[in-house]
Amino acid sequence: MQKVKKVVLAYSGGLDTSVILKWLITTYGCEVITMTADLGQPEDLSGVEEKALKTGASKAYVVDLKEEFARDFVFPMMRSDAVYEDRYLLGTSIARPLIAKTLVDIARKEGADAVAHGATGKGNDQVRFEFAVNALAPDLKVIAPWREWDLMSRTALNAFAEKHGIPISSAQKRYSMDSNMLHTSFEGSELEDPGCEPHESCHLRCTPIEQAPDSPEYVTLDFEHGDPVAVNGQKMSPAQIIETLNELGAKHGVGRLDMVENRFVGMKCRGVYETPGGTIIHAMHRDLEGICLDRELLAVRDMLVPRYSTAVYNGFWYSPEREAMQAFMDKAQETVTGTVRAKLYKGGVWPVARESPNTLFCHDLATFEECATYDHKDAAGFIRLNGLRLRTFAAMKRRAGK
Repeated sequence: MQKVKKVVLAYSGGLDTSVILKWLITTYGCEVITMTADLGQPEDLSGVEEKALKTGASKAYVVDLKEEFARDFVFPMMRSDAVYEDRYLLGTSIARPLIAKTLVDIARKEGADAVAHGATGKGNDQVRFEFAVNALAPDLKVIAPWREWDLMSRTALNAFAEKHGIPISSAQKRYSMDSNMLHTSFEGSELEDPGCEPHESCHLRCTPIEQAPDSPEYVTLDFEHGDPVAVNGQKMSPAQIIETLNELGAKHGVGRLDMVENRFVGMKCRGVYETPGGTIIHAMHRDLEGICLDRELLAVRDMLVPRYSTAVYNGFWYSPEREAMQAFMDKAQETVTGTVRAKLYKGGVWPVARESPNTLFCHDLATFEECATYDHKDAAGFIRLNGLRLRTFAAMKRRAGK
């Protein structure tokens, strides 16, 4: 075992990371500093610092990252229309590079020689954390206790906690969950069987469709260069926009997703996600692009979306390819400025109107009425030239007797 003197641990205050904190001290004989990231998750973080110190941490950081998360991570991803496997809005994936960056920043500040995380050896998060640390601080050791210890069950974790005087909650958690301002995810319990419908308790943010209001609600979003800047005409910070849209979307059951996805480590996994505000932003941003982006630019951009989304999902946020794709995405967004109006109703986001000072929509060209700027006869030459290869191919088939 490599000797380490000081470790910065990504710490939530839950059973797993509390056990990890004490395990690092007893196993490595090192000083442990904790870092708890406030990413706008609904959990109360007020007692986290005190618990970390009581469990043996020499220092406990609780870092407010809400605005940085929204501005520098969520919004660039939203500008890129990123969706993994056509459905998942990457709520967990996008948080990991910021958490890792903050771990590295504190490690540098405190002179630590290692960082640690509580991700399991089966999941994607271990990859995301460690790729980020590889990119930002390759000299730091990364400790992943789930790949080292023999505490492989909830019973074993509870026994360790009891032995070392770590306070544990008596409440039984039905799901393994992750939350931040963008989403809440659920895994485990009946969700491990793709054939089972999620239990009714698998709702924390989004109102069940059956209980959503029977009347629609309209919302407008103003965008500048692909980023939302105002809700219903009111200017807000990035984090405030997400939080405001979360409330509106959750009320109408917007943003629920139940899917089986392909993990980077090679297995399929079923998860349920609630992403109300992100779902609204994605739908309305995509709608505005319809009038602001040139057809061929949009086509090339859409070709890159799966690659970009997979890079984020697989933990390559700090990779040269993601950064290069981001430069292209941001260039494409220079004209995506305007306002979209949408209807929220029974889980759906239905854009109904859009306008932009950079619109490429021309009424004179699109109208069914007489138009002086378009000559219908021009279409004959267009069709003849574009049909040339089809006529040539048909002639070849006739000659070959096919």
